[in-house]
Amino acid sequence: MSALPRSPLTAHVGKHPGEPQVMDPALISDPYGGYGALREQGPVVRGRFMDDSPAWFVTRFEEVRQVLRDPRFANNPVASSLGARPEDSPTVRLLDMLGFPEHLRVYLLGSILNNDAPDHTRLRRLVSRAFTARKITNLRPRVAEIADTLLDRLPEHAEDGVVDLIQHFAYPLPITVICELVGIPEADRPQWRQWGADLVSLQPERLSVSFPAMIDHIHELIRERRGALTDDLLSELIRTHDDDGGRLSDVEMVTMVLTLVLAGHETTAHLIGNGTAALLTHPGQLRLLQDDPDLLPRAVHELMRWCGPVHMTQLRYATEDVELAGTLIRKGDAVQLILVSANHDPRHYTDPERLDLTRHPAGHAENHVGFGHGPHYCLGATLAKQEGEVALGKLLARFPGVALAVPPERLERAQVPGSWRLVSLPLRLS
Repeated sequence: MSALPRSPLTAHVGKHPGEPQVMDPALISDPYGGYGALREQGPVVRGRFMDDSPAWFVTRFEEVRQVLRDPRFANNPVASSLGARPEDSPTVRLLDMLGFPEHLRVYLLGSILNNDAPDHTRLRRLVSRAFTARKITNLRPRVAEIADTLLDRLPEHAEDGVVDLIQHFAYPLPITVICELVGIPEADRPQWRQWGADLVSLQPERLSVSFPAMIDHIHELIRERRGALTDDLLSELIRTHDDDGGRLSDVEMVTMVLTLVLAGHETTAHLIGNGTAALLTHPGQLRLLQDDPDLLPRAVHELMRWCGPVHMTQLRYATEDVELAGTLIRKGDAVQLILVSANHDPRHYTDPERLDLTRHPAGHAENHVGFGHGPHYCLGATLAKQEGEVALGKLLARFPGVALAVPPERLERAQVPGSWRLVSLPLRLS
């Protein structure tokens, strides 16, 4: 197992006995058990964010959904009615500690993920047409073609009969899809994968190099594409900006590309990796899926609930005093929503620790919070679910005898807070 990333954030652990801290190695190494224990302690628990600032941890399913759809909780304490100073924002303090250059922070702080209405609504509307159910359905044959090509080549990457599914399938599939959709040249895609890994590492020495390079790259890409517009999403953003800069600024255009590409491949890659590992360690569920491929949509939902890659949301802030499950959350207080504990809440699920691919009724509303809920529900959820279905379905059909090449306890996972990401997934294909 990898060591806790070298980060100045780890210095805060243990400063407040009795209050859970996001950077606590015990919570990072066992989020299911650690946050599960907090859930049973209460629906709202006082804790600490990465920068050691206080936050309310919301741990149970109903309360998490309640906050996600409640307009009294804002994503941006500076731009919202709270009017907080930038230096008072935990996110800004986090960027300070990680050594982010000040002139580049706007590309993170101004993203669609950090905005509230009306800016969030405006930005989401600009790209939502690319992610409609019809557009994603029409994209499915291309997703299947990419998956088939990668699976054709998979045996070529085997060493002593073992191949890493993360490196050679789980990552290449979604990054190819989102880069084609946005308009990122094929030659640049391996670099994007490295940048994404550096960004989630929380290691200042990696971030200080990768983030400026990423921003420079996007600016250069926009300059090049402006001279030869096509039908990709980047060209559409350029047209929108050039026709009416009030609808999309220069910074917002760069930030949108950054957000779409990173969010569009990182989490999906690990949904595929985590899901594959889960199926291979639950042979009864694996056989069920192999016997009935029509179960795939329900299976992806259950895998997203049971072993989804994202374990918590970004902070939200109460814009007025709010009572939540008997706890008074004061105006300006930060709230951390714990998705991993909500998705295993026994108050909402029967036997939640059991992987059950038949748990979610076909055609019914989504019964987990793996993709969020409410106005900030994941923009690319439909695409991620489709990619998960295609990836798992084709992998199991092509290599029905696939198996883990190491015992489950030896699978290496990146030790970063708020996520479950396998570093590698060594498999024997037959």
